[in-house]
Amino acid sequence: MYIKKKLNRSGTTSVVVAEKQKGRYFEHITIGISSDPCTINKFIEEGKQWILKEKKKRQPEIDLFGEEITKLQKEREEIHQFLSCINNIMLNGTDLILDKVFDCIGFNKIEDDIFRHLVKSRLSYPASKLATVEYLKNHFDEDVNLSKIYRYLDKLSNHHHELVQAISVKHTMEVLGGKIGVLFYDVTTLHF
Repeated sequence: MYIKKKLNRSGTTSVVVAEKQKGRYFEHITIGISSDPCTINKFIEEGKQWILKEKKKRQPEIDLFGEEITKLQKEREEIHQFLSCINNIMLNGTDLILDKVFDCIGFNKIEDDIFRHLVKSRLSYPASKLATVEYLKNHFDEDVNLSKIYRYLDKLSNHHHELVQAISVKHTMEVLGGKIGVLFYDVTTLHF
């Protein structure tokens, strides 16, 4: 089906919906007759709407997934609304697990956030001090200064070294049933 404009003897234009079937042209309906170009354009739009309705009558759309599509669209709208309210996303599953382990071992007796960050970073992402600073910033939104880490390491070796060692030995003895039969050897440049 298509829209056909026919010029009449009177100088007007007829807007007609026509169709070709088996080599012959048929006129279905005359939408309107006018000599005004704006009115003719209006008739053409009406003709397009008539063609759409006629096509739906001839070949009705089968809605196999109507309910599912409606549910899917509603779910997408809800997800979009929820996500539009989020300003920052942090994935901190590792952080939650390591916080729990850190506390269970007993390291929470040392009340220093830098120590906690360094231990968790060493376990989840063993790297240099500079890379640790970047890791804390990128993954946990913790802004720790590199010089602060170096100052803390001096403090750790001077004041907290014995406490960290005592907590570690005590926890290891509890885990191994009171006997330590394992030798721990620290090579700072290697990890596995």
